[in-house]
Amino acid sequence: MADQAFVTLATNDSYAKGAMVLGKSLRAHKTSRKLVALIGPHVTEPARDVLQKIYDEVRLVDLLDSKDAAHLSLMKRPDLGVTFTKLHCWTLTHYSKCVFMDADTLVLSNVDELFNREELSAAPDPGWPDCFNSGVFVFRPSIETYGQLLQLCTESGSFDGGDQGVLNSFFSNWSTADITKHLPFIYNLSSIAIYSYLPAFKQYGSDAKVVHFLGKMKPWNYSYDATTKSVKGHSQDPSTLHPDYLLKWWHIYSGAVLPMMKEQYGSEHFYSGCEDSEEIHHGVSQIQVSPSPRPTVSSEERKQKWEQGQADYMGMDSFENIQRKLDSFLN
Repeated sequence: MADQAFVTLATNDSYAKGAMVLGKSLRAHKTSRKLVALIGPHVTEPARDVLQKIYDEVRLVDLLDSKDAAHLSLMKRPDLGVTFTKLHCWTLTHYSKCVFMDADTLVLSNVDELFNREELSAAPDPGWPDCFNSGVFVFRPSIETYGQLLQLCTESGSFDGGDQGVLNSFFSNWSTADITKHLPFIYNLSSIAIYSYLPAFKQYGSDAKVVHFLGKMKPWNYSYDATTKSVKGHSQDPSTLHPDYLLKWWHIYSGAVLPMMKEQYGSEHFYSGCEDSEEIHHGVSQIQVSPSPRPTVSSEERKQKWEQGQADYMGMDSFENIQRKLDSFLN
């Protein structure tokens, strides 16, 4: 097993927190494989030191940026450009087989059986199931494959501007060639899928082995009250529909990761995300939502959002507001 590893990537200190929690969750569920963290130059020394205590190998890599602003703007996620750095995982040739896991994933049980799969095994993406989601995948490190991936990036770029687009183009027969390379969705259960198909989540969610916090809001973007064991976030975020996973993430972070961070940072200030409360609340852990500030939107922008199916159902386009507007016209 020494030549097999779980691999993740952290390009900054925020994603380093995610990598720390992921590593701790893998350790807690008794993985027999090595743990490897690829980190970018923007990860600070204290965060690197914590990662080195959790992972068997921490390797500094250069940032690969797609610089594909046009495609990334379509996704409204320009930050995904640096995820091309993920391609460095194919250079880990001292391992025969690896499982890559994004730093915004969380392991809920032992998943060592993934190493029985072959390259490129991955779960379908909820947005387009004929594409795989690149948050969790099985691969074989190879300098030849790495070179071919970089060549594809140079010649064709990525249809979504990120690593998922280029990997789906490279492993283009994933959807049709070999069903054994289709990982069950429970190995990459996304918050988007829970939000869009709640009945299936209620039926099969208890079997989930890996949860993936897709979207802009990540667990570390919330704050946590360790006294009340509650997570505070924004009411617009769909992930508030499944608070259990957020609470699991924060339980690991506050109990197993934060003490290590405090030790490494010492007297140096850092944002922990944890709040202490003198108030005593009884009952189960819960999500506490707070309204997020809403920027002013012009009539034209609001119309475009409606046409794109992006109405602000929690705010100005709520049923109550629409009803109030209709009543004013009718009166």
